[in-house]
Amino acid sequence: MKEEIIIGRNPVIEALKSGRTIHKIFISDQLNVNTRREINRLNKKVDAVIHQVPKHKLNQLSRGNHQGIVAFVAPYKYAQLDDLFTIAKELNEDPFFIILDELEDPHNLGSILRTADATGAHGVIIPKRRAVGLTEIVAKTSAGAIEYVPVVRVTNIAQTIEQLKEKGLWIIGTAGEAKEDYRSLDLTMPLAIVIGNEGKGMSRLVKEKCDWLVKLPMVGHVSSLNASVACSLLLYEVYRKRHPLSDQI
Repeated sequence: MKEEIIIGRNPVIEALKSGRTIHKIFISDQLNVNTRREINRLNKKVDAVIHQVPKHKLNQLSRGNHQGIVAFVAPYKYAQLDDLFTIAKELNEDPFFIILDELEDPHNLGSILRTADATGAHGVIIPKRRAVGLTEIVAKTSAGAIEYVPVVRVTNIAQTIEQLKEKGLWIIGTAGEAKEDYRSLDLTMPLAIVIGNEGKGMSRLVKEKCDWLVKLPMVGHVSSLNASVACSLLLYEVYRKRHPLSDQI
């Protein structure tokens, strides 16, 4: 594909801010004046062609829910594993990665990217096969976070985990049968959090590669949480342990 589509106010604005290559932007002739001014201001550096079109044209391009803005951009570029370590080193932080084992729902991936950005994760690792990649739905759901959180695609998750271990990372997976509460872990060391498939969880081999398996305690009637919700809880626990309130007072 020579270009991809992103839809919605926040995704397009964040793409403009990040310096992403944008080929053209379509805005509704009914778009809010302030939003139109912001798009024009941010576009001065990007210099994309802006077309003002009727709302029905945007509906045709994006199947609705576009908030009056649609952009055609260069395809998303996947990062390399070493890039994540470089980011952590430049920030003088211990590596903090997320590994998604065959996650299939683009809404879940988008939500995880959004939380990853909010909690300071250095990147997300996904498999090349049997998993969702970077799509327009992921971009929309991430509310622009896709522009800032590097995503690495690898051929084999289990082998990648071994590579991470060799570089000093500890691997933490989630499993309903685990005995250890996720709140009991240190989480200040170099680490990667593994989130499994929405239905079947982590594969057996990936589970065996984890240094710890943790559970999220639940007292309700539903047996499990949505993958992106579970991931968010874990990511914020990492943030809480790495940035205690005493450091911010």
